[in-house]
Amino acid sequence: MDWLVSFAKFLVNEILSQPAYLIGIITAVGLIALRKSTGQVVGGAIKATLGFLLIGAGAGLVVNSLAPLGEMIQGSTGAHGVIPTNEAIVGIAQAQYGARVAWLMIVGFAVSLLLARFTPLRYVFLTGHHMLFMATLLTIVLATAGQGSVAVVIVGGVLLGILLVALPAFAHPWTKRVTGNNSVAIGHFGTAGYITAGAAGQLVGRRSRSTEEMNLPEGLRFLRDSMVATALSMVLIYLIMAIVFLVKVGEDVAYRAFGDGAAATDFGNYLMKSVMQGLQFGIAVAVILFGVRTILGELVPAFQGIANKLVPGAVPSLDAPIVFPYAQNAVLIGFISSFIGGLISLGLLAWIFNPAFGLALVLPGLVPHFFTGGAAGVYGNATGGRRGAVVGAFLNGVLITFLPALLLKVLGAFGKENTTFGDADFGWFGSIIGNVAKIGGGGAVALMLAVGAVLLTGAIVMQKRVVDTGWDPGAKRDAALGVQARVTTAAGPADAAESAGSAGSVGTYSRIAPPAGAPAPPPRPGE
Repeated sequence: MDWLVSFAKFLVNEILSQPAYLIGIITAVGLIALRKSTGQVVGGAIKATLGFLLIGAGAGLVVNSLAPLGEMIQGSTGAHGVIPTNEAIVGIAQAQYGARVAWLMIVGFAVSLLLARFTPLRYVFLTGHHMLFMATLLTIVLATAGQGSVAVVIVGGVLLGILLVALPAFAHPWTKRVTGNNSVAIGHFGTAGYITAGAAGQLVGRRSRSTEEMNLPEGLRFLRDSMVATALSMVLIYLIMAIVFLVKVGEDVAYRAFGDGAAATDFGNYLMKSVMQGLQFGIAVAVILFGVRTILGELVPAFQGIANKLVPGAVPSLDAPIVFPYAQNAVLIGFISSFIGGLISLGLLAWIFNPAFGLALVLPGLVPHFFTGGAAGVYGNATGGRRGAVVGAFLNGVLITFLPALLLKVLGAFGKENTTFGDADFGWFGSIIGNVAKIGGGGAVALMLAVGAVLLTGAIVMQKRVVDTGWDPGAKRDAALGVQARVTTAAGPADAAESAGSAGSVGTYSRIAPPAGAPAPPPRPGE
């Protein structure tokens, strides 16, 4: 049996948990199903793989550029507490639960494919590392509650499979509003934040213009270039925090914020290193956006092969940066707003909720706030323009601060670590399942499966009554702004990525045509 466990761990850790390999394999299978030539299959698979590696490279640059800023903020505010980092808590858990995590993930992915094939939820979740993160979370909460290995794998696998098809369905009306078509779905466990942002945009941004059509003075036209605006904003943030940090802790500590091997030599060098970190952040965002366009250009056409052969009508569910090109200014606005939401929430935790309820202090990690906050800004902008981007991303920041604090209560010994899971869906789903699992025995198993059944039923209802009918969450905003609605079908991925910015620049969004075979939505007044 050791070889079987080793093979399962290899399959999960080296292939299925690596989005680049998984995407390359899926692309190759799709192209084969489309009867493409060997050269086209190999070329398309490699290019899709490289697209995801570009996203990973950009993400690595983001992490590296934000690390000194995080130290500056923590040193300036004096705040100490838990920093949510998915990779860190998963690495800690692997040593104790590695085999169970591997089997749970395999079972979960298989269940998700069956559900995609035999239910209306035609979503195939392709964000491999997030599958691994959720599999690890479910393993921790079930094992900590005393469930046996078989129950952990089977029950956890069923719950994971349901999540992989249900959460993209719940978010899909807002995702289609962002992308303008039905070609991709969101496959990232920050879904609660994105839905919240989209709904908040509907409430606060009825007449608010898009972030992509800001009327800047002639002398500031260069800020319309998102890469320039992002880099300049981060340079200003870095310089402000660097000066505050220096005043707070002194030269000896501040100069080492960039690492012992890259410590600043004097005040001028300290400031210029801060400037360079801000510029590196701008480069990182540009790399991510290029990677997204590359992967879209290869994966979505190839995915038609899988959709036709294995899961008719399938929609690929992809990582959060997949929405970044559709409103690039909103990404930066969302990041900043989400981070502010995290800071204010941290203050509330320290002032009220830690003394009253014993909730841990959750420090705002810049990386989760960038990725989930940036995506939340895009969703908020799609339904509520600038106000929607600000308010929606702010609420995302609140969620990814309070939910990890609640999650720590059900992680057992892992709750005493200095890190935890960061994104919104880990928090709310992990807290529910963890508290139910504490009941113990067969009753807990039955209740957990009931929770999964409710989630699955709700997603199916959402799919049939909302997604398939073509409901547009931004229709009232279009009417208020006098935007002419237009019906679109699923556009080619490259065109969709490129046209998103131009559509946003004139304040137009598409009303989504329902998938083939779906009932036609009722006409709106005036149509």
